[in-house]
Amino acid sequence: MGGVILVVDDDPVQRRLLDAMVRRLGFDAVAADSGEAALKALAGSAFDAVLLDLVMPDLDGMAVLTRLRDGGSEVPVIVQTANGSIDAVVSAMRAGAVDFVVKPVGIERLSVSLRNALATRALQNEIRRFKRAREGTLTFSDVLSRSTRMAAVLKLANKAAASAIPVLIEGESGTGKELVARAIHGSGTRRAKPFVAVNCGAMPETLVESILFGHEKGAFTGAFDRHTGKFVEANGGTLFLDEIGELSPDAQVKLLRVLQTGEVDPVGSRRTVKVDVRVMSATNRDLLTEVKAGRFREDLYYRLAVFPLALPPLRARREDIADLVRHFAVRFAAEEGKRIRTVSADALRLLAEHPWPGNVRQLENAVFRAVVLAETDELTPAEFPQIAARVEAAPALAPTDFVCGGLDAPDSHAAGAPLSIGRPAAGGSILPLTGADGHVVELAEVEAAAIRHAVRRYRGQMTEVARRLKIGRSTLYRRLKELGLDADALAAGALAGGTDPAGAKAAASDAPGVVPA
Repeated sequence: MGGVILVVDDDPVQRRLLDAMVRRLGFDAVAADSGEAALKALAGSAFDAVLLDLVMPDLDGMAVLTRLRDGGSEVPVIVQTANGSIDAVVSAMRAGAVDFVVKPVGIERLSVSLRNALATRALQNEIRRFKRAREGTLTFSDVLSRSTRMAAVLKLANKAAASAIPVLIEGESGTGKELVARAIHGSGTRRAKPFVAVNCGAMPETLVESILFGHEKGAFTGAFDRHTGKFVEANGGTLFLDEIGELSPDAQVKLLRVLQTGEVDPVGSRRTVKVDVRVMSATNRDLLTEVKAGRFREDLYYRLAVFPLALPPLRARREDIADLVRHFAVRFAAEEGKRIRTVSADALRLLAEHPWPGNVRQLENAVFRAVVLAETDELTPAEFPQIAARVEAAPALAPTDFVCGGLDAPDSHAAGAPLSIGRPAAGGSILPLTGADGHVVELAEVEAAAIRHAVRRYRGQMTEVARRLKIGRSTLYRRLKELGLDADALAAGALAGGTDPAGAKAAASDAPGVVPA
C-alpha cells in the first residue's frame, strides 16, 4: 500500500502494537505519545493518515481533531476509542474523522479502515485537481512530491510565481515541466489570464512565424482567414514554449526580437501589435551545451534563462512513486470504469526498483496499463509484467555487502594484518576495525559506514533503508543528523555513480549502485 501513518496514543503498549500492525500492512509508521506531539509532527511532515486515540491527558483526541479542522488540514483521521458508544463516534465524525475503530483493533479491521481512508482521500484530491485543471488554476499543491530535491525546486518556483520573470525549466522528458509551468502561472497574479502552451518541436519550420505571431488574410497561399497567433492569444497571461531547443535559427532570431520589444509583426500586416506576455520555456536539452555548439543563440538563451529551474528525474525522487501511482490509479480507474481500491506493497516495491528512464510519463502509462489489466480491486505485481521483467533482467548491483575479513584466519591479525570490515579484495578501501593507534575504532564510525552503505545501496529510498537496517525511519533520520551524514548527498552520489563528500571522511568504501540513464 505504501504511505506514512501517524500513530497517536499515550499508552506505550498500544502505541507499539499499532506501530507493528501498521508496518505489517506495508505502511511506514511514526509514533506520537500526546496530542501536542501529534500536532507538532503534522506541522512538520506530510502524513497519509492519522490513527488518533480519543482519550489522552492534556490535549485529547477531540481537541486535536478540532485544531486540524480549524487549520484546514485534509489528512484523514481514524479515531480509536475504548468503547463503541454512538455519542463518541458521532462527535468524532462531526469533528472531521473519517472512520473509527474500537480498541483493541484487529489487523483486518485496521487494514480496511486505512485502505478506505486513503482511497477516499485520493479520490477527493483527484476531483479537486481535475476541477482546477479545467479552470486552468493548477497550483503547487497539485504537484505531488515528498522529495526534498523536488521541494527545493518548488520553493524556487513559488518565488518565481510572484513576478513576471522569464523562467526556463530544464529536465528530462516526462519529468513534469509543463505541470510546474502551469503551477507557476496558477499561483501568480496572471492566473485569471490565459495560459497558452506551444510545442516548438511540433511546428513546421515554414509556419513558425505564423503560429507564434499570426498572419493576415491572404498573406500567403492558404491563408484564407486572419490568425492572431499565440503571442496575441496569450496577451495578459503566460506563453509556455515547450521544447524551446528545437527552434530553428531563423525562428530564434524572430523570437528574440519579440522578447526584446514586446511587439509582434503578424505576417502580411503593416503594423506591429503590442503584447504583454510572460514567457516560460522548457527543454530536455542542455541549452548551454547547445549554445557552445552554435545550435542555440546565446543572446536568446540569456533572455529565456533569467530564472532557470532544473527538475530532477523520477529515479532521483523515488519517494514520490507511491503517491504518483495512487494518483494515476484513481484517475484511470474512474476513466475506465474500474473499481481499484489499493496498490499492494509488493507492487510499490517493484515500481520503486525500476529506473524509469521515461520518468513520470512512463510511470503514468504503466499504471494505465495495470488498471486495464486488473481483475480485482487491488493492483499487484501481476499487473506490471513488463516492469517486473525489466527489473528481473537488470544487472545485479555491485557486491558491496559488508563482510568481516580475517575471521577464517585468526592468526592473520596477530601477524599484523588488521581485522577489517569492507569488501573482499575486489578493490577499494575498507574500514579497519583496528585503528592506527592499535585500538578498535569507535562504534559510531562503523554505524556511519553501515548507514552510508545502505543509503547508497538503496539509492536514497529511506523507507527501504530503515526497513533493511531494522530501525524506525525517525530513528534513521536522527542518527543521520547525529553522525553528520547528508542523505541527499549520499543518494545523489549513488545515482550519479560517484561518491559523496562525507564518504571522503571515512575509510569505508561502497560501490554505488548503477542506475541506467
